[in-house]
Amino acid sequence: MGPGGMVDGKEVAMQVKTGDRVVYSKYAGTEVKLDNEEFVILKQNDILAIVK
Repeated sequence: MGPGGMVDGKEVAMQVKTGDRVVYSKYAGTEVKLDNEEFVILKQNDILAIVK
């Protein structure tokens, strides 16, 4: 989880937190496996919804 970033010259804060469950685009992100656990690395704009 990063701090956010710059979009069109404006700072954009991260809207999701570690542990949030999200819905994301089917072909978005990069799948990685670390210590037998699977993760998907996404850009914030690929997240469609945060599941509450």
